[in-house]
Formats: sequence, C-alpha cells, structure tokens
Amino acid sequence: MADFELVADGLRFPEGPVVMPDGSIILVEIAAGRLTRIRPDGSKQTVAEPGGGPNGLALGPDGMLYCCNNGGFDWAENGDMLAPHGIASDYSGGRIERIDPATGAVEVLYKSGDHGVTLRGPNDIVFDAHGGFWFTDHGKVDYAARCHDIVGIFYARADGSFIEEVVFPSNNPNGVGLSPDGSVLYAAETYTCRLMKFNVTAPGKVAPDAGPGGPGIPLYRPAGYKFFDSLGMEAGGNICVATIGESGISVVSPDGDLVEFVATPDIFTTNICFGGDDMRDAYITLSGTGKLVKTRWARPGLSLQY
Repeated sequence: MADFELVADGLRFPEGPVVMPDGSIILVEIAAGRLTRIRPDGSKQTVAEPGGGPNGLALGPDGMLYCCNNGGFDWAENGDMLAPHGIASDYSGGRIERIDPATGAVEVLYKSGDHGVTLRGPNDIVFDAHGGFWFTDHGKVDYAARCHDIVGIFYARADGSFIEEVVFPSNNPNGVGLSPDGSVLYAAETYTCRLMKFNVTAPGKVAPDAGPGGPGIPLYRPAGYKFFDSLGMEAGGNICVATIGESGISVVSPDGDLVEFVATPDIFTTNICFGGDDMRDAYITLSGTGKLVKTRWARPGLSLQY
C-alpha cells in the first residue's frame, strides 16, 4: 500500500476535491450538504452550504465552482463507516449550481425541467477547452418505491444558456473525464463496474455509432465484486478510477490495460485529483471514514482546463 499523509479528517462523506490556485483544497461533504476548504495545515473552513447532496465539483472559466448536486441521499452509519443508502426522505431535486468560492453565494444554474432535461442525481463534472462541461447523472435508488432511475450523460454551457442529454440511456454513470487532447470522453459506470469511452466529434457531441449498439465503447472491467466511482486523468492519458470494494485506484491505459492498482485503506475510496508543481501530488477522498489523504503519484496528473 502507498504511503498516505492525512490532510484532514472528520469529514461527512467527502468527494469532488479541487486543488485551488492558493494550494488549498475545496471539496464537498455530501452528507453535510456543504462545500469545505481545507488548507495545507489541515484547518477547515465552510465555503458554502447549498444543501441537498453536493457531489462533483469543478472550477469554471469564470473562477466559480460548478457543483453537481444530487438532491440528497439517505445514509447508513456503522461504527466509523458512513455510506449512502437510497434517496433522501427530503430529496430536493437534481441540479447544477454555480458557487462563488469567495462569498459562498449559490446560484442554481440548471434544474430538472430546464431546456426539457430531467436531472435526478448529477454526480461528476469536467470542463472542456471550449468552456462547456460534461457531467454524469448517476440517478437515484428509491427502495420504498422499488425503483432505480434510468439516466444519462449531459453537456452544458457555463453561462446557463444550454444543456443537453447527449448519451441516453447510460448505466448509472459516475466518474467522468476527458483525454488530454479532448477527443475522448471517459465515464465510469458504478454498478456494472465498466469504464466506457466515447469519441468526441465536436463540443458536446459524441460519435453515435462508435460502440456495439451505440456511442459507448467498453474499455475496461475488472473481475470480482467491485464498483467504480469517480475518476481522474493522468497527463499521459491514463485513467485513474476510484474502485469501491477492492478499495483503491485502478489505473487504466487508453488501450484498456490495467497499468497498476493503488490500494487504499477505505472501502469507499471515491475520488482522486492532482496538484503540486509537478502535478504528482495525488489527493484522494476516503469517504466512508471521512478523510482526505495525500500521496506521491508515480506519474503526473493532467492539468485541468481552469
């Protein structure tokens, strides 16, 4: 197992870490409904409290934070382990929010019904070189109603003027990322534990017939009882997928080969992002036990657009 430095603990299911220009990390605490800044000394500061279920997070071209809000989960707690468990009893609807990291002001940029789209549980987000962003909708499981949402992958503009469901249906997509040249969109499906790739043909467009029966090309799927969560990209094009169950990060090449598996000490290892002068500082969320940890990565991570 790699050597991990504890950056912060006591977090309520942290995800979506973003390395900020000042070296701090802003992440979401899904179970607390808030965004939290963590400084290099480990001190914590509340940035915003949008409520619901803030999930994926990214810096946009205007310096604002763009947040996938899933509307809220119910939770199961067992000792020091916290886990999402179905739809919240006070579910507030899926939405995309624009949040000012300086003031904490929260603006709902897109909500379900806008431009004719249905948003159930927006999950993860990545900006492209054109100022737009891709995001996944992981959907909701309603145990009482015995139903599981059919969901998709979306593209939207940061100014609130355009949103479109590009891939439908998709198998509960979670993590999303773009290849270094922007020509390939990757999405990690949680329950099928598949890493899918889509050939990007224009901003917000993918080839409709690239895979067997549709736009998605199955790239990698591990054996065993595992689930995929979020993902991060390396500068060389490898895809680093948080893997629940086996507990760690699966590093997959663009050709679909397993490069390495980096084990972690939390079954709910959910996100990875990169920072530092050489982009080899890897920040990983250990969500079940409420920790953000840091380790040195074997290869540099990809610098994001903003």
